Amino acid sequence: MFIADSLLDAQNVLNSFVANKNNLQNIDSAIALMVESYKTNGRLFSCGNGGSMCDAMHFAEELTGRFRKERAPLAAMAINDPSHLTCVSNDYGYDYVFSRYLEAWGNAGDVLLAISTSGNSKNVLLAVEAAKKQKMKTVGLLGKGGGALKDLVDIAIVVDSKISDRIQEVHIKCIHIFIEGIERNLFPENY
Repeated sequence: MFIADSLLDAQNVLNSFVANKNNLQNIDSAIALMVESYKTNGRLFSCGNGGSMCDAMHFAEELTGRFRKERAPLAAMAINDPSHLTCVSNDYGYDYVFSRYLEAWGNAGDVLLAISTSGNSKNVLLAVEAAKKQKMKTVGLLGKGGGALKDLVDIAIVVDSKISDRIQEVHIKCIHIFIEGIERNLFPENY
């Protein structure tokens, strides 16, 4: 039955991800970057396309809202403003929708979470390049070998799968771990 097969496949991808100790270390390093940004009055930005944009939005809203318990809101923005996206797409092309936003809002000490299941999304690549010019740190949630983003971001977390939905399933788990790690550092009383 395909339902059991789908769940078992998801379990296998997650087990493979966890078995790679580099993934665990990279998640820990990403959390440290994000916490350091907040401790120095920085902000977190996130971007991606399609389901990855939904993940970017989920990341930001859990930080500005709350995760498990009451705490102060944290500065986080997903690059998803429809007027910005359509303006930049119309005037410059869709490849620039994220980079233009970071050129306007990104500062040294901020962190960009760049999400791409292929690791090759042109607009995400340009976002990382723009973030680096702004002296921001970058974390990539990637798949399919990591693509060009793997060597461009400061910290690459790559899900070893060729299937986008399996990659996204692990990405959302990483996002929840990022948030928990941030909270454990900044709001230890909640844990």
